[in-house]
Amino acid sequence: MLLSTLTRKEKLKFLDLALHMVKVDGEPSTQETRLLNMMLAEVGENIITEYHFQLSDALEETIQFFDVLSEETQRIVYLNLIRISLFENFYNTAEHEFLETIRMRFHIKDDMKHELIQAVYQEKDLRDNIQKLIKGLWKK
Repeated sequence: MLLSTLTRKEKLKFLDLALHMVKVDGEPSTQETRLLNMMLAEVGENIITEYHFQLSDALEETIQFFDVLSEETQRIVYLNLIRISLFENFYNTAEHEFLETIRMRFHIKDDMKHELIQAVYQEKDLRDNIQKLIKGLWKK
């Protein structure tokens, strides 16, 4: 969500953080891989051709890259990391700790964190409702 607004370097660095996010609790699940591919498509074709899902060992350097960027960029990155963590409706401790580390480094306040989480749930609800509507299962 909103990844297309990032610069080329921000997109590449975000994908690195995203890969760390899905691997923090082991190998990515099929659903996580699907979400990563959707995010890769969102960042644009030019990024698709140059990015390969290989876990960088420069996590601290990647976080430092975002430390000095605008609040808006940091919130977009954090929002999309939340999307990854909530995609499977399974939120484990390792993912929580990773997100909290990022949140603290980006100086995202607790109330903003809750608003971003709420936005992710609203997006999920909208997608679910659209699927029900298309399948003819929508109840008014």
